[in-house]
Amino acid sequence: MMRNLLLLFFVFTSVFVSQGETKDPLGNVVITSDKGKTQVQSNEKGELLINVSPKDILKFKENKLVKYSDFGAKGDGKSDDIDAIAGAHAYANEHSLKVKADDGASYYIGKKDRTAYIQTDTDFGTATFIIDDTDVDNLKAAVFTVSSNLKPFKLEGITSLKRNQKKIKASLPGTSLITVSNSNVKHYIRYGSNQDNGSAQSDIFIVDKNGKVDMDAPIIWDFDEITEIMALPIDEETLNITGGHFITIANKEESKYNYYSRNLLVNRSNVIIDGLEHKVTGEGEHGAPYGGFLSIRNCSYVTVKNTILTGHKTYKTIGSAGNPVSMGTYDILVGNALNISFINCSQTNDIDDREYWGIMGSNYCKNLLFDNCTFSRFDAHKGVANATIRNSTLGHMGINAIGSGTLIVENSTLRGRSIINLRSDYGSTWQGELIIRNCVFIPNGGNTSSPALISGSYSGQHDFGYTSYMPEKITIENLKIDDSNHPEDYEGPAIFTNFNSKNTDATYQEKYPYVLSKKVILKDVTTKSGKELRLSENPFMFNEIKVITK
Repeated sequence: MMRNLLLLFFVFTSVFVSQGETKDPLGNVVITSDKGKTQVQSNEKGELLINVSPKDILKFKENKLVKYSDFGAKGDGKSDDIDAIAGAHAYANEHSLKVKADDGASYYIGKKDRTAYIQTDTDFGTATFIIDDTDVDNLKAAVFTVSSNLKPFKLEGITSLKRNQKKIKASLPGTSLITVSNSNVKHYIRYGSNQDNGSAQSDIFIVDKNGKVDMDAPIIWDFDEITEIMALPIDEETLNITGGHFITIANKEESKYNYYSRNLLVNRSNVIIDGLEHKVTGEGEHGAPYGGFLSIRNCSYVTVKNTILTGHKTYKTIGSAGNPVSMGTYDILVGNALNISFINCSQTNDIDDREYWGIMGSNYCKNLLFDNCTFSRFDAHKGVANATIRNSTLGHMGINAIGSGTLIVENSTLRGRSIINLRSDYGSTWQGELIIRNCVFIPNGGNTSSPALISGSYSGQHDFGYTSYMPEKITIENLKIDDSNHPEDYEGPAIFTNFNSKNTDATYQEKYPYVLSKKVILKDVTTKSGKELRLSENPFMFNEIKVITK
């Protein structure tokens, strides 16, 4: 009896009122315990008012889980259930209970600006979640946010960092994610139709409690000055999210860069997402782009497996340079994140259907992995340090990357215009090594093509905010090129596309010189056409690269 009275007193006096998402992961929640029924309501201030009956308190404690129906979710596919869903998670978070969706339920999520915060294991099971984006109060509000109770804090006394530095002067409560920036230096000064003025120099890495840097994800820049440096302790226990069928009813906004983020946002380290499915319906003649149904940011050690996603229809708008552009729109977006893996994942669309944009984009990441995935695209916009694609098939948008470290492509089938496209809008740069082995290359998805294995473009006249590099060493082993569908004047596949049609003799001067590869190692490279592999349509630019055939 005394235990029960203490429990009731604790719950009755547990009141949580946040000042916003950034300050309180529970977000505008008040929890009470009265004799009435368990229910969830919202008031005129937008606060979520949760009452949990004493009887249900005991039931939840005994079962060690809560269901959405316990908090009033109808699951009929018509009633808006987001408050009940958010309420269930808020209570579960406070009492360390698991959350389980009701088997076979269909939860409708309408226009309301409400986010459910996940901090405990959650089983979406066989339930369906219908996310209606046709009329929303806040297109930037995540439907679910996987968050941590651990809070970031500023580090004091660190005024500079060096590339590959092994330790920082810091004493931390445990292994932590460090983010650092220098707003006085600009990187990734974009070139082309979506040109911009760049972003502040930044980096993200992991250190242990003594400040020792995890060299599997090293510091990649020299910071002569630091304007902000933060530490976020990493959760030690793994949080598991399983199952769930999600359907987005697409927005019908004007086709402009106004990204929708009504999604599942992961802001916590050590998370496994297993068996999720996301589909998109209702795409019409126009629409705003999406910033990833799975959005993974500011975290490390996240694995997505056995998951099926959907590419979004491509819409056009006018870019920053005043020219028509196709808008990037994503079902996967990864940013400021380390050690992110996609295992045994695929998409509902045809990976060669150009009506749909490439499914994945990333910025400021390290150690990205695709393993046994069938996707239309792998992409690293503002740099990735170390990436591996293995046992996978990539479709029409292929592999687009800039960055550093080692880029490995193995045991995979590539159906893009090239095997690797070094993104020209960010300087076609890869400071490190490229390894391609045991792969099949079907240029342009089998359509007529004069392929090059590595594509990019570099004029040497634009300042990207950093020196641009080609991979110092390129190793290509056991590559089968299916170039059987080629034009009549075809001379054979090239290692490099024509990166600069003007750089054809010694008179051409690069204002910002390109650091070219030192050597290319070729072993067992074969073509269906029988044509020999050649250097490039512009051999002058690459004539100092040593090509070794084994």
